[in-house]
Amino acid sequence: MTAGASWLDAPVRVAGVAVRAAIVDLDGTMVDTLGDFHATLNRMLPEFGLPAVSREQVEVRIGKGSEYLVAQTLRIHLDDARADAVYPQAIESYQRHYADVNGNHANVFPGVAEGLQRLADAGLALACITNKPTAYARELLRLKGLLGFFRVVNGGDAFPRKKPDPMPLLETCRQIDMQPAHTLMVGDSQNDALAARGAGCAVVLATYGYNHGEPIRATPAAAYFDRLDQLELERDV
Repeated sequence: MTAGASWLDAPVRVAGVAVRAAIVDLDGTMVDTLGDFHATLNRMLPEFGLPAVSREQVEVRIGKGSEYLVAQTLRIHLDDARADAVYPQAIESYQRHYADVNGNHANVFPGVAEGLQRLADAGLALACITNKPTAYARELLRLKGLLGFFRVVNGGDAFPRKKPDPMPLLETCRQIDMQPAHTLMVGDSQNDALAARGAGCAVVLATYGYNHGEPIRATPAAAYFDRLDQLELERDV
């Protein structure tokens, strides 16, 4: 460290990667929102004369935004043409019900609050990126006591493109005045990994998330973690 520099000016090594900021995914990484999605879809479906879906059917469809979740859930019961015809009314119904359900059936994963505190205490700038609409993301984080950790929260409606496109990460890095090469993506899915790779960010992945029903360790990452507060942190000196 150079003379006169603060201890916090030095980069932090997270899982061996030197970074100054972390961008954290929401659903499946910080908060288990499967119950919210399941409850919302099962409020929506009867409006179209469709039967309820199981938690397992919902889980493998999480991670690509509300539009994808609704479109693919309709296809459990309907052919493509009918699903496409119903979709505009279905997504409106889904968003209306989700506003009532948001956070009611969701729980913060163990170690998340402690892990965010460790990252913040180490001097990392923190941001949240999710494919969930920004207003719902901010409200969920507020309800779960996590909103205060983040300088920026960007949802799926914040930019023209969503993860796995790198645009949300690149734009969020710009907002927090951080280079992608100095920024860590913390996620739970291949979508997060693809977005990070495209943006030039390192990525670490939760083992407990959704990942569309696929084994997460098949997705290349700098590290995998069972609890966010167990990520290795070291200070470069």
